[in-house]
Amino acid sequence: MDSQSIPSSSRNPSQLSWMNLSRNLLLAYQSFGVVYGDLSTSPLYVYTSTFKGKLKDHHDEETVFGVFSLIFWTITLIPLLKYVFIILSANDNGEGGTFALYSLLCRHAKFNLLPNQQAADEELSSYKYGPSSQTGALSPLKMFLEKHKRLRTVLLVVVLFGACMVIGDGVLSPAISVLASVSGLKVTITKFNNGELVLLACVILVGMFALQHCGTHRIAFMFAPIVIIWLLSIFIIGIYNTILWNPKIVFAISPHYIIQFFIKTGTEGWISLGGILLCITGAEAMFADLGHFTATSIRLAFAVVIYPCLVMQYMGQAAFLSKNLNSIQNSFYDSIPEPVFWPVFVIATLAAIVGSQASITATFSIIKQCHALDCFPRVKVVHTSKHMFGQIYIPEINWILMVLTLAVTIGFQDTTLIGNAYGLACMTVMFVTTFLMALVIVFVWQKSIVIATLFLLFFWVVEAVYLSAAFLKVHQGGWVPLVLSFFFLVVMYVWDLALELSVSPDWSHLLGTRNRNTSDIHPFRALLDTATKTIKRDDGTRSLESTPTLIASEQEDVDIDESIPSSRSITLRRLQSTIDDENPQVRKRRVKFQVPNNPGLDNTVKEEILDLIQAKEAGIAYIMGHSYVKARKSSSFLKKIVIDMDTRFCGRIAGVRPWLF
Repeated sequence: MDSQSIPSSSRNPSQLSWMNLSRNLLLAYQSFGVVYGDLSTSPLYVYTSTFKGKLKDHHDEETVFGVFSLIFWTITLIPLLKYVFIILSANDNGEGGTFALYSLLCRHAKFNLLPNQQAADEELSSYKYGPSSQTGALSPLKMFLEKHKRLRTVLLVVVLFGACMVIGDGVLSPAISVLASVSGLKVTITKFNNGELVLLACVILVGMFALQHCGTHRIAFMFAPIVIIWLLSIFIIGIYNTILWNPKIVFAISPHYIIQFFIKTGTEGWISLGGILLCITGAEAMFADLGHFTATSIRLAFAVVIYPCLVMQYMGQAAFLSKNLNSIQNSFYDSIPEPVFWPVFVIATLAAIVGSQASITATFSIIKQCHALDCFPRVKVVHTSKHMFGQIYIPEINWILMVLTLAVTIGFQDTTLIGNAYGLACMTVMFVTTFLMALVIVFVWQKSIVIATLFLLFFWVVEAVYLSAAFLKVHQGGWVPLVLSFFFLVVMYVWDLALELSVSPDWSHLLGTRNRNTSDIHPFRALLDTATKTIKRDDGTRSLESTPTLIASEQEDVDIDESIPSSRSITLRRLQSTIDDENPQVRKRRVKFQVPNNPGLDNTVKEEILDLIQAKEAGIAYIMGHSYVKARKSSSFLKKIVIDMDTRFCGRIAGVRPWLF
């Protein structure tokens, strides 16, 4: 439907704007409990992971100032500038993530490996995005990428790899968040050993995954107050520590301290970036969870609440560490004032549980997008909201994530090792997203190649520095996301190969967009023959029953212009002229249905035929049904078992309702 044909709303524009604002405010409130739980709980382990390495030899005030400056600019450049202001604008009909960008590219250029572009697509008003004409410099680049299948294959593999890394986030995020929160018990209860903490974390994880069937909106309303209280708590504690311990930390916002940090620490400082990047883990969930909310609500929540609260918390924690260097190994809980320790600990534990929700819902969205493109096996997708189509729950994936998360938690039992794996997974997803976004800027937004190149180079340089530091820790837990990604990538490849082999080679030439017109057969004509059959009743008698009959009469010499309407599409007009040139003598036939003049025809059959004729004249009609297989009452017991029970069993395997086959 063209946008010009949509009638304007009768409501007052101010009323519509108020409704839109209230809806975005409600979604922004819900996003705290789903999107930002992971990002807001990063202060639990960032400083500990950063200084737990070769940087432990540089425990001084200047190094702490440099680490805070790196954290501040990392949060400002990647989550705020890249995601909030740029990438959230590139959604695919409200969906986000790497597959959403790939789908967006495939609709504006022939980058996919399946020939799904139709000539009739040009009739749609939304077929082209943005300006109707491209710059001359884009056409050669677009044609070059469309021509080489290997490049398109590489693009698909990159997208699948990024999607698999998001699934890896869904495994690692719950493990590190919950384990980091319960580790605070060691501060006041020293008798807790590591095994008991891991057991407690596993119990919490099982309960968290068991709540997923409730749906995103219910979980959001339960979890959002927890995250908001948590953010207000760390904001106030951050201000308190800044004023009490070292107000000079405010000057560390200057990039000058970053330069001094690398001059002093050298290679050790570069390796420590693997811990600093944990401050932005969960930022990719803002884009991946876009289908559950709106871009405006996510922007509003981050810019107004999340960003200032996180900056103040990292600033206050750095001010505390600059005067208490011995507390680096447990920096967050040691920086909490003693009178409020237990309330903050309880809130931190609950917030850590909520923090895992972002990556879990992002995994559901990615799996759904992969399934829509036939890149993932069939799974049960449950829509949990009547208002937001993107809010879904996938039971099979939920339990697989739970098992893998428990395995990682029990296997590592250390937030630093899990953090190394988590940081590598998150930064890889961001790296892939930057590359796809550069292509979207060129081919979808139709901006200059120079702008896309500047965007790509700027963020790739920043992310490559962090990614290189994360790869140095592959042997210290960083191998986990690589193994998980390889596993899910193999699953996707095997599924794609199975789909390809399931299509008969004899039909491969029919799976295209080219139609060949024949001389005497109308492509939409179907003949329904009259038939009678003998049915044996249960009482032993026999009866004759006739099937509904349609008679097709043909009207010849129909003009082509009458049967094929004129099209605005240049491609369709060329196709029509080509068919006319190849078959100038073809006489088009028009099918007309009528009730047969048969006095012996049953009235019920006539009524059914009239209903079919009326449906045909009204437009395109679909007659759908299922075969029902059931043994007669007079059949033997063995036949009833074979027919009734076996068909039900086969129906369950085929994925249809048990009583239909």
